[in-house]
Amino acid sequence: MTEQQKLATLTQILRDLLGDDSIALTMQTAREDVPGWDSFNYINFIVAVESTYGIKFRIADVESFPNVGAIVNAIGDARPR
Repeated sequence: MTEQQKLATLTQILRDLLGDDSIALTMQTAREDVPGWDSFNYINFIVAVESTYGIKFRIADVESFPNVGAIVNAIGDARPR
């Protein structure tokens, strides 16, 4: 799966979670760039990403992802569920 495919999947997950089809994530997008993407929705987003890809991120990684690109890059490195 390419970086762009992962980015498209994460965009759709966040659109569904926040009910906003106008969201367009980039590799540089940070949580504070998206209205409504608070800490509660961030956790729900991470859980949805893990479920979609059948992976489990380390807690330390989840707490330190600076932007969407870091999540995209970590998908391949995460351990399987």
